[in-house]
Amino acid sequence: MTVYDAARLNMIDNQLRPNKVTDERVLDAFMRLRREVFVPERLRGVAYLDDDLPLGDGRYLITPMVAARLLQAADIEPKDTALVVGAGVGYEAALLALLGRSVVALEDNAALARIGRSALVDHRIASVTYVEEKLPLGYRQRSPYEVILFAGAVAAIPPEISGQLAEGGRMAVVLRPQVGVGRATLITRTGEVLAQRVMFDAATPLLPGFVAKPAFVF
Repeated sequence: MTVYDAARLNMIDNQLRPNKVTDERVLDAFMRLRREVFVPERLRGVAYLDDDLPLGDGRYLITPMVAARLLQAADIEPKDTALVVGAGVGYEAALLALLGRSVVALEDNAALARIGRSALVDHRIASVTYVEEKLPLGYRQRSPYEVILFAGAVAAIPPEISGQLAEGGRMAVVLRPQVGVGRATLITRTGEVLAQRVMFDAATPLLPGFVAKPAFVF
């Protein structure tokens, strides 16, 4: 067992399981991915820390526990298509790919996307498509999505993205005002109604560009 293998097992046993992550499919996905491959080389030694890892330019790889609980709440099925907003280095998109059918990884930072594409090739994951476009617009060309995951906190959800959620779809996000604690939230669509359920508090950093504006919902 390598140092990274031991760190991965420790992450699951000491970060995920004690924090109400009980879905064995989710836990297995975390076990299968080499998180150290999804971060810049300078961060590999701390890849499994219970913390948000700074990637530069105000971007972070969110803490494993928050990612795991969001994915668990989204109740992903093998047939589901998914969108990851602010996919960054692709770790959450890869996890989703192991749980669902196909994933659009939406990212506007070319350097982070390069790391993500390389890590996906390293893991032989072919069901993730990186799209380099502006994050607040989502990616309507492949919508609607059964699952939409934000890989970072947002102050508000743009209507362009909420409109891309399928009937019966689930959106997992940390909603965080400019000041105050973030709240991990599950949003589900029934017709034109979007229902919210707050699950837990999270100090997840904000995704740049997602600040509250009058035209936004929630």
